[in-house]
Amino acid sequence: MNLRRLFAVSRKEVLQLRRDRRSMVLAFLLPLLLLLLFGYAISWDVREIATAVWDADNTPQSRALLDAFWASGYFDEVARVDDAAAAGAVLDRSEASVVLALPRGFARNLASGETATVQALVDGSDANTATIVLAYSRAIVLGYGARVRLEGGKPPLPLHVQSRVWYNEELRSRNMIVPGLVAVIMMIIAAMLTSLTLSREWERGTMEQLASTPVTRAEVVLGKLLPYLAIGMIDVAATSAVGVLLFDVPFRGSVLLLAVLSFLFLLGASGIGIFVSAGSKSQLLATQVAMIVSYLPSLLLSGFMFAISSMPAPLRAITYLIPARYFLVVTRGIFLKGVGIEVLRGEALLMAIFAVAGVTLAVVRFKKEIE
Repeated sequence: MNLRRLFAVSRKEVLQLRRDRRSMVLAFLLPLLLLLLFGYAISWDVREIATAVWDADNTPQSRALLDAFWASGYFDEVARVDDAAAAGAVLDRSEASVVLALPRGFARNLASGETATVQALVDGSDANTATIVLAYSRAIVLGYGARVRLEGGKPPLPLHVQSRVWYNEELRSRNMIVPGLVAVIMMIIAAMLTSLTLSREWERGTMEQLASTPVTRAEVVLGKLLPYLAIGMIDVAATSAVGVLLFDVPFRGSVLLLAVLSFLFLLGASGIGIFVSAGSKSQLLATQVAMIVSYLPSLLLSGFMFAISSMPAPLRAITYLIPARYFLVVTRGIFLKGVGIEVLRGEALLMAIFAVAGVTLAVVRFKKEIE
């Protein structure tokens, strides 16, 4: 391989990029725009849950339980209802996500030591929110029950559960989302940008000139990869900085380790983009194919949006072929846990294999001969 020819190809690609404003915008502004849009739009935190109350007991004890719900900061009272029909109506009209029903005799049962029933009627049309609402409700009711037993001079429940959350102490979904977005966005950007390289040569009629030069296929592919690898590394640094400074996501790991593993990931993703570009003579078609092979798998099958463990077995098998799955572990591990290569060596090895495979596929697919 001739380094002089390789860098000549890279210089040519840089000059083309400088003349193509759309590609420059795509390269530097789109990653930040996507991070801001997804970072602010996606949230799995559930707060200000619209709550209707059906308090048939209407005693100080029932009101104290309701006060515990309001004091938690998760529930927001929006309506009062008097019967089951009204409770069903507010759920049907989506005026409330949950109805707290306290039956008549609630205070009497508490005072006599009998089981005091509290019912939470939850709108299950959004299963994720419903699950979280039920978990919040159980925790509040259990806390209230323990407090009532202590105030009555009775010992608390024999089992005392104390939870301690590591790595994301405040349970902010943004701390999990933003590092994952870095992985997903970089996969999309790297594949989309490099998918335009060879197809651009075909559309502009310069492929004949490139084919007539003595450069080898490997030199063409690697020469076109280098500028985009540099852009990708700048984008990783920019999106990571925005995540830390704007979204207040902790960064506890090694910057150098993140840079090295990001390079491996971008090398493989860029190789896949050139592989797509080599098989298309249209920039539009190349962009569409790159979106299909990068965006959808990275978003849906990497573990970013949905837990891989909950997927059907065939889909779980497919996720092993999605490189964003491994880079997602890397970004979250370095950002939130501060782990090193001793923990991430498996992901590092798989991304190295992905990098070699991506570049190899691009070199094999690219043909200098004009058909």
